[in-house]
Amino acid sequence: MKIVSQNTAFGGMQGVFAHDSKACNAEMTFAVYVPPQAVTAARPVLWYLSGLTCTHANVMEKGEYRRMASELGLIIVCPDTSPRGGDVPDEVTNWQMGKGAGFYLDATEKPWAEHYQMYTYITEELPALIGEQFRIDPSRQGIFGHSMGGHGAMTMALKNPDRFKSCSAFAPIVAPSSADWSVGAFEKYLGADKTAWREYDACALVEDGARFPEFLIDQGKADSFLENGLRPWLFEDVVKGTGIGLTLRMHERYDHSYYFISTFMDDHLKWHAERLG
Repeated sequence: MKIVSQNTAFGGMQGVFAHDSKACNAEMTFAVYVPPQAVTAARPVLWYLSGLTCTHANVMEKGEYRRMASELGLIIVCPDTSPRGGDVPDEVTNWQMGKGAGFYLDATEKPWAEHYQMYTYITEELPALIGEQFRIDPSRQGIFGHSMGGHGAMTMALKNPDRFKSCSAFAPIVAPSSADWSVGAFEKYLGADKTAWREYDACALVEDGARFPEFLIDQGKADSFLENGLRPWLFEDVVKGTGIGLTLRMHERYDHSYYFISTFMDDHLKWHAERLG
């Protein structure tokens, strides 16, 4: 692991780091905010997954999480959204595929499978590295994200309920198997057999028996992607009668941007802190 940058903020340290990933077969960059409390004690860790076209930098620069993370004593880890580099396949004119659009799954189709192993990277390789390098409490982990990252957070929580104790999302893609802006990527990454897609679809996972205690979802009513891409009401319908708790908050006038995310970031951090102890 190499240090890209380090900056003091609210008594803690905001760092950006890079390492050679075996899972993604590429150098990966990620950000970690370490609160001042981590100097003397292991702290809960909260994973934030970004959306389409983003990197670790979007939430780091616009998410406004450091003040509250410092107050609550939360370590915030912000991975990249896909592998990068000259050897990594891409579709330069398609923002919904390739670099910046890893969809937090393990690709099985060529040429994507050699590098696009984001599910394994986020759930196995990067946590092992974070555990070695930072003073985290592995028994207290939460996960959240935005849009494509909300999709990733929800599917990872549903598939790993013993690891993650809390999960929330800003404007998540709750059913990517049928959403306009994810169907094309799923077919290219996973093949034409849609049964394989269900492993990375929050609604399908619940239908197939996956369970998680509760979710918090914030969604802007002025989001231009709401009707065709996000559709949180589908998740609201599928969790009925399952025992899964859901707080779905629909906000007038808010869109899909980081103005929306930064407005409700403190709410999410406090919500996670209550559940992580």
